[in-house]
Amino acid sequence: MGLAHTMSLYIRREASKLWKRICAETTTEINLLVENWKYILGGLICQYIHGLAARGVHYFHRPGPILRDTGFSLLPELGQERAYVSETVFSFAFLSFFLWTFHPFIFKSKKIYTVLIWCRVLAFLVACQALRIITFYSTVLPGPNYHCHEGSRLATLPRPDNIFETLLIIPRGVLYGCGDLIFSSHMIFSLVFVRTYQKYGTRRFIKQCAWLVVVVQSLLIIASRKHYTVDVVVAWYTVNLVVFFVDKKLPEMPDRSIGAFLLPVSKDGRMKEEGAKLVNGNSGDPIERRSRSQANGKANEDSDNLHVAVLDS
Repeated sequence: MGLAHTMSLYIRREASKLWKRICAETTTEINLLVENWKYILGGLICQYIHGLAARGVHYFHRPGPILRDTGFSLLPELGQERAYVSETVFSFAFLSFFLWTFHPFIFKSKKIYTVLIWCRVLAFLVACQALRIITFYSTVLPGPNYHCHEGSRLATLPRPDNIFETLLIIPRGVLYGCGDLIFSSHMIFSLVFVRTYQKYGTRRFIKQCAWLVVVVQSLLIIASRKHYTVDVVVAWYTVNLVVFFVDKKLPEMPDRSIGAFLLPVSKDGRMKEEGAKLVNGNSGDPIERRSRSQANGKANEDSDNLHVAVLDS
């Protein structure tokens, strides 16, 4: 009975701290969203425009002989019945990154702001997708995917009856598109995600695994015949270069692990109080002082807890 009572008290106390942490983080992120909603909305609108462009090029696609491809010669074909494998790997990578960007709401140790990290990610995606649209409209290649072969009813789209039909994006059209080849959209998302985690993530092992997943995904995309090898190769160097240069133009995001808070200064001067809430996950506990693990003040990538330096109140 004593152990059960102790465990019950511990669970209730930790649940209370977690709830306060979520509330404090939500307040902070809402304030950031109010300041940056135009960038988020603009990025989402550009995702829609990219989808429209990919659907639009499908109208120009004409099935033809599959082009000679080195990757097709070297990698065994997965076949239609196993084409889902590459999509499964991509979905895993996408969902993992998405959940990671929201970890500040749950974990006490945090390095990023969710709103700000998505502003950067959307900026990278938009820049890459703009280049992608220009590229696949410049030369429309015959698609190597099974539904793009001659004789498939999905290889070409019938002439649209009205303008509204061209503005509608359906999930089936996203999965069974043809013509939007150079360069791979899946690789854009995956490389942007892994480069973002490479810079702002804290676990070295996860970073290594993330790069491995992207390499495996590259091979699976070719093996499933969703893209030519050139589509994947061009994505590797284009996305990395775009992220490198765009990242230099963007303002650096504050590192929360060294005590940088982006909280609005209220008239009654409660900024430090809110900062304490974010660090401790509660409103009443004293702020613990944590020593930095390195002399240069950087967070240790392999530590379970990021070392936080908080200004004296």
